[in-house]
Amino acid sequence: MSRKKEINSALWKRLQPLLPVVKPSPQGGRPRLDDELALNGILFVLRTGIAWEDLPQELGFGSGMTCWRRL
Repeated sequence: MSRKKEINSALWKRLQPLLPVVKPSPQGGRPRLDDELALNGILFVLRTGIAWEDLPQELGFGSGMTCWRRL
């Protein structure tokens, strides 16, 4: 399954400065999912109407729970 971007590059360039900058935790942990991927995952769920837990991992948007937390 290939990843389909829900937003194009021009729109992402306009949205990116509006998002807060998140610094990595000093305690370490799992790397944060890229904001653009999370937003694409959120929009995919909203467009298709699937449940968050049914978001296909093969698309590379992260888990449905990750995208849901980033709302």
